[in-house]
Amino acid sequence: MSEELLTTFTWLIPAGPLLVFFLIVLFTNRNKTLSWILAWAGVGFALVLGWLVAIAAILAFIEDPHHLAEHPQLVHSSFAWLPVGPFFNWLEIGVSVDALTAVTLVMVTTTISMIFMYSVGYHRWGDGPGTHPVKGKPNHDGVEPLFSRFFAFMSLFAGSMLILVVSDNLLTLFVGWELMGLCSYLLIGFWYAKKYDDPKQLPPRSAAVKAFMTTRIGDVVMLLGIVYFYRVFGTLTFSVALSAESLEHAAGLVGAGGLALMALLLFAGTVGKSAQWPLHVWLPDAMEGPTPVSAVIHAAAMVSAGVYLILRIFPLIVVAIEGAGGVEIVIGGIGAFTAIMAATIAVAQNDVKRVLAFSTISQLGYMVAAVAIGAYIAAAFHLITHGFFKALLFLGSGSIIHGMEHGAEEAHDHHTDPQDMMNMGGLRKKMPITFWTFLIGGLALSGFPIITAGFWSKDEILAVAWKEGATDGEALAFIIFWILVIGALLTAFYTARQISLTFLGKPRTKLAEHAHESNKFMTVPLVVLSIFALFVGLSGVPENFPILGPLFSNNFFEHFVATSIEETMIELFSLPVLEGIVFAIEEFSYVPLIMSLFVAIGGLFLGWWIYGRKALEAGQPDPLVRPLGPMYTFLQNKWWWDELYEKLFVNPTKWLARTFVYEWIDRGIIDGTLHLVARAFYRLGSYMKRFEEVVISGGVDWLKDQVLVLAQEFRAIQTGKIQEYVLVSVLIGWALAVVVLIINSGLLDGIF
Repeated sequence: MSEELLTTFTWLIPAGPLLVFFLIVLFTNRNKTLSWILAWAGVGFALVLGWLVAIAAILAFIEDPHHLAEHPQLVHSSFAWLPVGPFFNWLEIGVSVDALTAVTLVMVTTTISMIFMYSVGYHRWGDGPGTHPVKGKPNHDGVEPLFSRFFAFMSLFAGSMLILVVSDNLLTLFVGWELMGLCSYLLIGFWYAKKYDDPKQLPPRSAAVKAFMTTRIGDVVMLLGIVYFYRVFGTLTFSVALSAESLEHAAGLVGAGGLALMALLLFAGTVGKSAQWPLHVWLPDAMEGPTPVSAVIHAAAMVSAGVYLILRIFPLIVVAIEGAGGVEIVIGGIGAFTAIMAATIAVAQNDVKRVLAFSTISQLGYMVAAVAIGAYIAAAFHLITHGFFKALLFLGSGSIIHGMEHGAEEAHDHHTDPQDMMNMGGLRKKMPITFWTFLIGGLALSGFPIITAGFWSKDEILAVAWKEGATDGEALAFIIFWILVIGALLTAFYTARQISLTFLGKPRTKLAEHAHESNKFMTVPLVVLSIFALFVGLSGVPENFPILGPLFSNNFFEHFVATSIEETMIELFSLPVLEGIVFAIEEFSYVPLIMSLFVAIGGLFLGWWIYGRKALEAGQPDPLVRPLGPMYTFLQNKWWWDELYEKLFVNPTKWLARTFVYEWIDRGIIDGTLHLVARAFYRLGSYMKRFEEVVISGGVDWLKDQVLVLAQEFRAIQTGKIQEYVLVSVLIGWALAVVVLIINSGLLDGIF
């Protein structure tokens, strides 16, 4: 395939979903069938082009790995943005494809395509309008009233993520970044009319605002980082700014502290978008959107974009870490703390989707921590595998809820929560396809050994952390290793708990008794994603792994993705000002392998022992309530983060807005000034009115009256008789003659 054709394909990858968005909004929004067909066509177009570009990159690597390492960008096309006079090339934007882009395209286009297919069945296309369809509320017995709008927003979401992935610079990446923020707001609040009786449970509309405002905090700081990035490098193009030569020049220009500040400013965007502490609180409430939205946010786009960003700027982060040790502590500390904190919360959640939400937060913490210890390949690998199995799990949870809602319709029970796992049980036999695919996704999330993708990617992160900590003596890496091990144990435990409460035992409510399997639109994507959740990890089996390493791929993923930055890192090794930089890759060791096996199998067994061995009966409390005591309440209430933020930030902000901004500034200063000006002009107007009445109107009226009086006097001589006019004329003539004679006689000379 020619480079020109690949370039064209790359430019067109986001075009399909974006075009569909406009077509649905402008033309087909009244036709539900045509809308979803167009949406499928748009993502199918992106799927085909994305896979073609990725396969071309893989073939180029197989043909000549060294050439791809030396020239990592298989595709690079750019043009001047807003050219103005002498500043024609002041900023360039474009697209590029390297190995990291290729593997991300495979994951994003595949998962999004499956989510779009699933969405048609999820929103009950073809079921009729239902009994009481209300726009802005879930329609449990008929097609979604805003069906076309949903696919329009989802198409824009997909196109935004693809813009971000293929972008070769921070500007267009930020455009896709912000478009996804808009789409998340629109889709989290898709059921805008839905409300809850419980004041602690945010309705979709409030959850959308919370997500939008929380992520904006990170985005504003990130924008400052982008401005600083351009100020230092003079460009926003990754390949130019993040070359070894450019980084060396920047280090000499602003020093290690300047680069550290730049890296942390950009990392703030990841903290917001990928829901890392302290900006993690928006993601659990994002579950208020439809389940396909949750899958897109948690797997295919949105939160994945945050990790993708720090992978894309990895050379900058490494240089910043080497120059200023605090950067490693900040990034690694936030990632590791988030991983363990979110895992503990997931242990005590009963909502089937919120368990997965906190699981996502935790797994993203793994990736962030991996970047902090230099595990570029491991973080990228886990990003890809996590995208597949987390999309599978969310779509599986949607299938569970869908089945429970069917049960609610048949049982005429609309008061029992269909998302509460305590109301489920016994769904294994009623929903067999959902059960087996969800089980595969859960095992992958837990890192079940050998047969799941999650094992290989999570083990690689632990292997690098062990190498950096135990072998190379890095204290932070050693601490991160043990935190992630505990997090992995908790992950396996709450996954077994979720599977046991949902599928094992007997139905605990009539909803579960009447539940049944979802339609083919929903189950086929589950089967496809389960295949990826099982086998995509085989592309990254360590080459030194006994038997399986050489048998499968000799760690194809590592060698392929490493070409994205391999040449840059080699050059950085040789620079005196940047010497000592570490590019960590996995080295096989039995210690992290044994720990992975132990925590995965041990956590799953412990969860099954407590929840699955003797399944819960209807009305039975969670077995953890008694042994954990107040700690269970603490975990169930998510460490009280929302309440803490409410007191520390939300309430003071509301008080400031209400008291200072509204009362003092708005009503006191602004309104007071406006009212003062208004009163002054009113008083001036009254004086002007009096002047107009007295001087102008009065003077004109007086002059008018005098003219009328004079006219009245002159009217007396207007008799209409010619004789009188002749007489008066003669008298006037004689008077004038007398005056002329007197003047000519000189009698007045003495007087004048």
